[in-house]
Amino acid sequence: MDVIDAVNRRMSVRAFKPDPVDAGLIRDLLEAAARAPSGGNLQPWRVQVVGGAPLEALKAAMLQRVASPDPTEYDVYPANLWEPLRSRRFQVGEDMYGALGIPREDKLQRLQWFANNGQGFGAPVQLFFSIDRRCGPPQWSDVGMLMQTFMLLAVERGLDTCPQEFWSHYNKLVDEHVGLPEGHMLFSGMALGYRDADAPVNNFRSRRAPFEEWAELKGF
Repeated sequence: MDVIDAVNRRMSVRAFKPDPVDAGLIRDLLEAAARAPSGGNLQPWRVQVVGGAPLEALKAAMLQRVASPDPTEYDVYPANLWEPLRSRRFQVGEDMYGALGIPREDKLQRLQWFANNGQGFGAPVQLFFSIDRRCGPPQWSDVGMLMQTFMLLAVERGLDTCPQEFWSHYNKLVDEHVGLPEGHMLFSGMALGYRDADAPVNNFRSRRAPFEEWAELKGF
């Protein structure tokens, strides 16, 4: 598979098959992903991979806690989103719920679907990415590059992912069940597994703004 093929196939999968993922394969993917760049080669990331009974315990706890998030350590989105960011976020939500057939007025069903985040959308594996609290935004971007590299490598091996900053809202719960490294902040989770191609939610692709909206070429 070419890199461009992996880029085009990668998406935030929100319905997984229960098929297990081999631990050796996950380790291989993570070790390869660690070639991702980081400023000064700090490699500021820490990653914990959870499956089996520990993951089931975390999911069970989430069923009780989904309506009671922890105080967050950072804002996933800026307050009072401005245009065009606000419209982009609105549109992807409408497209997803449209694929699911959940109308805007059905608030209860939308909340029930939102709770699926805490179940990893049925994925058999969850990864948790954390970073030392003393690090700053440049190191956060390093973690993002590790995650993106891992996601593309996963696609190459027939796997799929869903990066989930959702878990940052339950950082204390994750710490209780996973044991984050001391002094570390949970940055993001990530569901990992094999996509359920028949699930309607996996049959829409988030839109991308046209090139002219966000880039320009000069001197060519």
